[in-house]
Amino acid sequence: MADEPSKAEGASALSSGMSFGLTLLFAVAAGAAVGNLYLAQPLLAEIAQTFGVPAGSGGLLVTMTQAGYAVGIFLIVPLGDTLQRHRLIPAMMILSALALIASAFAPSFTLLLAALAAVGLTTVAGQILAPLAGDLAKPEQRGRAVGTVISGVLVGILVSRTISGFLADAFGWRAIYLCAAVLIIVLAILLARALPALPPRPAVPYGRLLRSIFSTIRAHRAVQVTLVLGATVFSVFTMFWTGLTLLLSAPPFSYAASEIGLVGLVGLAGALAARRAGWLHDRGWSVPSTGGALVLALVSLAISGFGATSIAITLIAVFLIDIAIQALNVLNQTRLFAVDPTARSRLNTAYVSCNFIGGAIGSSLAGVLWHIGGWFALTLGGGVLIGFAFLVWATQRRALTLK
Repeated sequence: MADEPSKAEGASALSSGMSFGLTLLFAVAAGAAVGNLYLAQPLLAEIAQTFGVPAGSGGLLVTMTQAGYAVGIFLIVPLGDTLQRHRLIPAMMILSALALIASAFAPSFTLLLAALAAVGLTTVAGQILAPLAGDLAKPEQRGRAVGTVISGVLVGILVSRTISGFLADAFGWRAIYLCAAVLIIVLAILLARALPALPPRPAVPYGRLLRSIFSTIRAHRAVQVTLVLGATVFSVFTMFWTGLTLLLSAPPFSYAASEIGLVGLVGLAGALAARRAGWLHDRGWSVPSTGGALVLALVSLAISGFGATSIAITLIAVFLIDIAIQALNVLNQTRLFAVDPTARSRLNTAYVSCNFIGGAIGSSLAGVLWHIGGWFALTLGGGVLIGFAFLVWATQRRALTLK
């Protein structure tokens, strides 16, 4: 077809690599897309009051958004391995903006739930951009580029909660979704202009494409080990942050929700610091750095567990654990993208899906461990999980270096 990219154009796009400007645009767009999943978290009580439903029903808003996202990750992200991503990504972002607008104008709680499920389903652009960054980057810059985009995702998660609360106080919760829609439309336009057209890949029937996610996992031991590490570590991440809310809202801190939200800025600093983990991958230190990050996570949990009555020590622990967890995330995903360049979107689907399962388990464990023994039990449980991940890393180091 006339509008398909030529081989020469595709080769030129690949040889030019990822410029600083394009990498930054990828990171901002990925962060904005994934951040949409968390806009409702500080607003649950206010939204429930608007529609006259019990406050406990507000939790369904987060559940529906996350459920839609899980479906979108599995059904849409793998298409990045077969479709033209310079069209797919802006299209998904425009659909996400429409779902955000529908959320802003939802006349009932039921329709808001449906609109937020659509937001989750369509806000998967960030998970298509990360593999694309791996395709476009030169080998010597791949870790740095992918690390920056992945860091953008975590920054979007942390910042969206804080911004959402402040904007809602000033303009009401509906304005949050309108602002998010405008931002996504602007980014979609910028990406439509900036994304290069790559050579078309062989068409794969959709059913076979989805099944190949599992066959790709079975074919590579390194993928299997990395998925276990990623899910375990992400369960600790969600356990820690869920429990941190319980810790800071109880004596001796008794912080308000807005004050707890500000603690997320410390986590943001840690996430930005961990962006350099991609540089370690580029220099061939991915596997040993993974072990080092696991040790740092264990140390940070120990610091937090024994310093639970000091906000200064708690903030240090927050900073350190976010460095460790984000570094592990960057190293894991960058290593996965090196396994099979033709299946990066499917590998990313597997990774994010396993992390999603791990995160759900971590959130559930947080409540159970808090009930059993408070913050100390929770950090001890996190330490046990990190210990398990370290054992997997120590016994499977050789597998991680092989494809």
